[in-house]
Amino acid sequence: MTEDLTNPLAAIPPSGKILGLDLGTKTIGVAVSDAMRYSATPLETIKRTKFTQDAERLIELISENQAVAIILGLPLNMDGSEGPRVQSTRAFARNLAQKITLPIAFWDERLSTSAVTRMMIEADLRRDRRAEVVDKLAASYILQGALDRLRNW
Repeated sequence: MTEDLTNPLAAIPPSGKILGLDLGTKTIGVAVSDAMRYSATPLETIKRTKFTQDAERLIELISENQAVAIILGLPLNMDGSEGPRVQSTRAFARNLAQKITLPIAFWDERLSTSAVTRMMIEADLRRDRRAEVVDKLAASYILQGALDRLRNW
């Protein structure tokens, strides 16, 4: 897992489905792209337990969706600096990379959850329903940003 700071998506294969992950402390939001990489679709929210169990579920989703890469949201601070959440995200990626052979790329996720929450409020979704879907929608938002960049690179 290498990180190209000029093109964070450099390791992504030219074709195939991609999983997008929004890594939270309690959940992991998961989204998947279509094979043509035009759109990201929310897939599920994994309730975090132990890393091994979380990784097993991700491996199942990789297999079920025949994914060729993972985009992992990187929770940078608003000024672009890296805080403790970035360090735990990078540690999660390092641990996951030991269990899979797919490339893992990071994508700036600043404001993804707040943007998704704002859209759900505008759509008049109840608070309890928003809580159920916000993580997988945030993963979809993160993945869509990466897909848009991949198409325009």
